[in-house]
Amino acid sequence: MALLEVREPGLYCPAGDFHIDPALPVDRALITHAHGDHACRGSRAYLTALPGEALLRARMDDNAAIQAEPYGASIRMGEVSVSFHPSGHILGSSQIRIERRGEVWVVSGDYKLAPDPTCAPFEPVRCHTFVTESTFGLPIFRWSDAAQTVAEIQQWWRVNRQSGRASILFAYPVGKAQRILSMLDAGAGPLIFHEPVERINAIYRAEGIALPLPADASVYASVYSAALIVASPLAQGSAWLRRFGPASTAFASGWMRIRGARRRRSLDRGFVLSDHADWPELLQAIEQSGAETVWVTHGYVAPLVHWLQEHGRQAVPVELAMPANSEAAPAPEGEAAPE
Repeated sequence: MALLEVREPGLYCPAGDFHIDPALPVDRALITHAHGDHACRGSRAYLTALPGEALLRARMDDNAAIQAEPYGASIRMGEVSVSFHPSGHILGSSQIRIERRGEVWVVSGDYKLAPDPTCAPFEPVRCHTFVTESTFGLPIFRWSDAAQTVAEIQQWWRVNRQSGRASILFAYPVGKAQRILSMLDAGAGPLIFHEPVERINAIYRAEGIALPLPADASVYASVYSAALIVASPLAQGSAWLRRFGPASTAFASGWMRIRGARRRRSLDRGFVLSDHADWPELLQAIEQSGAETVWVTHGYVAPLVHWLQEHGRQAVPVELAMPANSEAAPAPEGEAAPE
C-alpha cells in the first residue's frame, strides 16, 4: 500500500490517519507552511514545524488546536514516523518526511534553494518517493541572484525619489515582502507598509528576524514623495494607495518573468523575484532526494512530468484541490499559488 493517496481534501496517509495541507477541514492536518493555499481553517487538529507556529496561528481561528515540533523531531502517528525539515520557502516552511518500515516519502510543500535571510535554508531529504511542487515547472523560469534584484528595486526607488514620486512596490505580504525588506538598505528613505504587510512583519520580528520599522504615521503626508510603500497586490487600485499622489508602481514576483505580465497589471516595473524554486532548482532538489518515484503537483505539472519521464524517472502527475479560503486568485498564466 502506498504511504500517500489522493482524497477529496488532498494528500492522505492511511497508515498515519492524517492529511497534508488539506483543502477542506479534516480531523488531523499536517501543514507545510502558513500560506492560504496550504493552510485551511476548520480542521480539528494541526501539526506544523515550530518556526512556523506563529504564522499558522495568525492564519487560523483563535481556538485552533495547533501542535508544533522542532525541525527534525520524529513524531509517531499510527504506523508511521513523521518529521519536518526546512524547505527554504518562508519562515517555518517545511518538507514533511514520512517513514514506515524503512520506506520513506517526502512531501516538499513549497520550496526554494536560493538563500533567504528570513528562513532556514532548504534541506535535501533522501527518500523513495518525492512529492514536489511545480509552480514554475517550465525551463523559461530561471531566477537571477536575489541581491541583484533587490539592488534594482533600490535603484528604482532612488530614481523615483529624485523625480518627486512615491514608489509603490506590490509584494505578497507573507514571506516575499519580508525577504525584500531584510535585504533592503532601509536607510535610503522612509518606509510605509500596508497593514497586512506590517502585521506579518511584526510576527517575523518577534521570531528574531531583523526587519526595518515603518515611518511614524504622523509624518506620512510629509514623506510620501520619498517613500517606498510596500503593499499587498490586493491593494492595487485602492483608496489607501491613492492618498500617496504621483507614484511609480512595481510588482516583485516570479510571474514577472512572463511576457506581458507587467502590462496586464498596468505596472511601471516588474521585478523577477520568487520564493519558489525555478526550473534548475526543481531538477536539483529532485536529484538530491534520490527518489525513485516523483509525484508532481501545484503548477506546471505536465511539462515537469514529461521531462522527468524523458530522462528515465518514474513521474506521476497529481491533481490537488485549492482551499476555499485561499487568498490566491488564479490568473491566466497559472498564478495559482501565493508568490
